[in-house]
Amino acid sequence: MMRHARTSLHAWLQASPLTAVFALFFIVPLALVLMVSFWQATEYELIPAFTLQNYVDIFAGCSVGGGDLCVTLKTYLSTLKFSVLTWLITSLLGFSIAYFLAFHIRSQLLQTVLFIVCTVPFWTSNVIRMISWVPLLGRNGLINQSLQGIGLIDTPIEWLLFSDFSVVLAFVHLYTMFMIVPIFNSMMRIDRSLLEAARDNGASPWQTVVHVVLPLSRTGLIIGSIFVIALVMGDFVTVGVMGGQQIASVGKIIQVQTSYLQFPIAAANAVILLAVVLLMIAAMMRLVNLRKEL
Repeated sequence: MMRHARTSLHAWLQASPLTAVFALFFIVPLALVLMVSFWQATEYELIPAFTLQNYVDIFAGCSVGGGDLCVTLKTYLSTLKFSVLTWLITSLLGFSIAYFLAFHIRSQLLQTVLFIVCTVPFWTSNVIRMISWVPLLGRNGLINQSLQGIGLIDTPIEWLLFSDFSVVLAFVHLYTMFMIVPIFNSMMRIDRSLLEAARDNGASPWQTVVHVVLPLSRTGLIIGSIFVIALVMGDFVTVGVMGGQQIASVGKIIQVQTSYLQFPIAAANAVILLAVVLLMIAAMMRLVNLRKEL
């Protein structure tokens, strides 16, 4: 019993530094945001008095049975649309690139070199990477000038920039790497003899991918999906820059509210957004037991 108690004490002492860091930089900030979301505010001060008015104001106009959706629901649907589209495209790109690196590149050195090439965009800031699309997609950008030069269009294509298309394109550019890494890691752990067994039993390359590689890469796909969805749902810089400040998102609304010093209602929006993201992550976690797989 004494030995067991001593071992347990040592385990707690070893975990205490990480626990303290986790509590200080994660639990405490979230608790403060939750607390402020129930405060009152005027134009000049915050009043630490409990109220549910911030949550009521967020869903103002969201009457049951109404014809049109309220502004809050429209904003969440718009943000969810960007999240789903980005997830779908990054999943396809991430799986394809990871599959090529894992199963078609035999040299480990070449694998490493190509993997580093995939990380090159991360050597610059997100804002610079987004701005780099402007001279390419703009009204007088390279794409429009090229298409007009060869006679395919008479007038510039307006929806290439400051539109839903440009926002999703920037999201894919920024976050595809978050999908490649975990999927590639899962694929590298697949026993190659399983692929040989599938081919020996007459499976086509497509059937091998669908019935062998994809199920065994599910853990990496779920981890990448968690990263991508969480990042897109909370992003406001990309929507602001690539949407020309004309497209609404939940993150953008929170940023505007904090800029006007409306911290309680911004905190309430943040709590709701966090709850939505956690529900989405919980739904994905039901598809795979990450503790067991990792």
